[in-house]
Amino acid sequence: MNPLKKIFLNEHLMLGVILVNSVAIFLQESGYNPTYIKVIDIVCTMLFIIEMAVKQHEYGIRGYWRDGWNRFDGILVILSIPAMVSYFAPDMLDFSRLLILRLLRVFRFFRVIHFFPNFSTIMRNVRLAIRQSFSVFVGFFVLIVVAGMINCTIFGNISPEYFGTPLDSIYSVFRICTVEGWYEIPDSIGAVVGREWTHLIRLYFGSLLFAGGIIGLSIVNSIFVDAMVSDNNDEVLSSLKNLQDTINELQKKLEDNKKEQ
Repeated sequence: MNPLKKIFLNEHLMLGVILVNSVAIFLQESGYNPTYIKVIDIVCTMLFIIEMAVKQHEYGIRGYWRDGWNRFDGILVILSIPAMVSYFAPDMLDFSRLLILRLLRVFRFFRVIHFFPNFSTIMRNVRLAIRQSFSVFVGFFVLIVVAGMINCTIFGNISPEYFGTPLDSIYSVFRICTVEGWYEIPDSIGAVVGREWTHLIRLYFGSLLFAGGIIGLSIVNSIFVDAMVSDNNDEVLSSLKNLQDTINELQKKLEDNKKEQ
């Protein structure tokens, strides 16, 4: 095999280059930007460009761009070229922010996940669970929107930082349902309306937390998990049925043998 192909078609080796480039980008974005870091970044970018060229020569241009991961890599490489040019022509437009786009190449790390046991089965079950639970998610979202609109109408003038606009109100309701700030919000409202209303407001938001956060999210989670493992349950039930059929056949044979004797 061509030495270039041995290097640039080696996914593990290129993954190492991606990780080194990610560290260089991290250091640059952190303000640590000595000359050798720039050199590392330029070298990594050149390696990515060569990798793209080698793959296009190996698979053909159409074959290269037909693959989703290659499209992802190719687009990021093309976007990184202006940033590399800016090193040699600093008077040009500042494209340095495009450097961060190359950090997205770290997502290629997920290509090694297919070596994990049963990963394909897990992903298939996740997709199945999302499809089966979609209506539940939509219903829960609608309830949050309705509760947000109601709270915007009631508390919009009292607590504008939480319920001043419909979007703020919906977000605040979502925070309460996720047990985030559920006690801070009613306390801030109680401080405005007076002590005589504080307990009633706490009761109201406590009920909202119980209905949406404890009951609502529990139902959503249980349906999603049940849908996710349903495929495994079907396999177990199928295996048990086959086992039962085998046992029944063996019993029938034993009975027939006894009759013949």
